[in-house]
Amino acid sequence: MSDFRAGRIAAVRAKIAALEAGGREESESLPFGDAAIDGRLPGGGLPLGRWHEVTGAGLEVETSAAPAAFAALMAAPLARRGEAVWVLRRDDLFAPGLAGLGFPPERLIQVCARDEAETLAVMEDALATVGVCAVFGEVEGVDLTAGRRLQLACEKLGSTGFVLKRRPFGGAARREAGGSAAATRWRVTPAPSEPLAGEFGLGAPRWRVELERCRGGRTGAWLVEAERAYSWESTDVAHPLRLVADLGDRQLAPAQPLRRAG
Repeated sequence: MSDFRAGRIAAVRAKIAALEAGGREESESLPFGDAAIDGRLPGGGLPLGRWHEVTGAGLEVETSAAPAAFAALMAAPLARRGEAVWVLRRDDLFAPGLAGLGFPPERLIQVCARDEAETLAVMEDALATVGVCAVFGEVEGVDLTAGRRLQLACEKLGSTGFVLKRRPFGGAARREAGGSAAATRWRVTPAPSEPLAGEFGLGAPRWRVELERCRGGRTGAWLVEAERAYSWESTDVAHPLRLVADLGDRQLAPAQPLRRAG
């Protein structure tokens, strides 16, 4: 291959990468602080100035407890920079619980919307508001048009959105159209906690997290926990999430046959 052709191909690839990053050649990211996760995300962390989709499984599709906690902890460092707006359909967000996980409650603004259309509209307005760094919205789904509108709102001031896919009042699942403008899609389910060595009771909250889709990155699955949860020291860490070695899913070495003496 000639140098001229190789240069043209490299230029086209750079343009594609810029488009996948939202039309900007450089975008800020929020590292998790662990290479196992950051290495799979473009820019070495969660892309900012974009919106991300977080969903659960089973009963979590209705309650959204684990996805909400995980999304709040992903955005906790952002909430320390400015205000965070949470748009919900069902008034059941327990702010003291988020505070115990390390999310600054004094930065939280809750808005209760009548339906999904109003939820998306409020999200757009909040993302384009000066001083707002993170916006959460609980909706059952986001079609391609609504997703593009959210992305345009994110790009106005560089705010980051988190869509929590939830059916707050139950019911049958809605059929979704193909395609999504989300930068990443996460599936979060609760996992058993473990107390610290030599202690009794419950340990820090844990979740099994799957990165199912990532523009410009790679998918993966991890076991994570809220570091220093329910501690006054929780706000002192750079990021309140940490990776946990998932020993239970590893293959054990095959047993060796016993050797007889002599």
